[in-house]
Amino acid sequence: MNARSASELLESAIQASIAAGRVIMEVYGGHFEVEHKSDLSPLTEADKRAHKAILEHLSGTHLPLLSEEGQEIPYTARSMWQRYWLVDPLDGTKEFVKRNGEFTVNIALMEQPDRPVDGSGIAIPLGGVIYAPAQDLLYYAWTGGGAYRLEHAATYPAMPAYERAAMSTRLPLSSNRSTYTILASRSHRDERTEAFIRDQQVREGEVELAFKGSALKFGLMAEGTADVYPRFAPTMEWDTAAGQIICNEAGREVTDVSTGKPMRYNKQDLMNNWFIVQ
Repeated sequence: MNARSASELLESAIQASIAAGRVIMEVYGGHFEVEHKSDLSPLTEADKRAHKAILEHLSGTHLPLLSEEGQEIPYTARSMWQRYWLVDPLDGTKEFVKRNGEFTVNIALMEQPDRPVDGSGIAIPLGGVIYAPAQDLLYYAWTGGGAYRLEHAATYPAMPAYERAAMSTRLPLSSNRSTYTILASRSHRDERTEAFIRDQQVREGEVELAFKGSALKFGLMAEGTADVYPRFAPTMEWDTAAGQIICNEAGREVTDVSTGKPMRYNKQDLMNNWFIVQ
């Protein structure tokens, strides 16, 4: 099954994300309880049901799956994976709870050609899907195939990636923006981010701030809606991998602040370093 191309596997991810979005919106439309995990992050029935839907849809690919809401998988096992799925069934649970619509399903197809030797992570995303179910908006990309935006995504049947691409808008979008725009998290602000914004104001002069929740920030960066997205607050690998390949294919770089290099995945510790998208 590993012989299947990234573009073929990407369609499975798209269908899985739309199925997850469907059950998320069923929960979103009614009353739901909010639990809290050990790190105090919120958890809802939508997170759990979305994970189950994605697991069912991707089972036919016969690739292992690492999900925020799945069981913990020992590093000794996942370090042996060549290809796998990296999934956040509901990114932006805080936005979901606030009912502002700014939440997503993130699915990335990952490749790790060699076994890592020091736990630092060498896997990279080959394909990625970010689906915003409240907006029925899909961002997707695969290596060498480009990055795309598709509205009313759930109304389209399953189809080969190249056919879907022909119906989508290729990213980045054309833009006449003249003001330097910094994109920031809706729910996570910190002093390091504020200092970065002040530095950019000195460097660029007039600066505009834009705010968005969840992985939608990666979609906006891929569109060209903003110039830079700094993240100096905690994220996990499933928060960023799909967004990274989408931004990469749109001509953006997602840089690990600690190494100055593109972000890598399947580390022993699944928490990301700080990063900047520009």
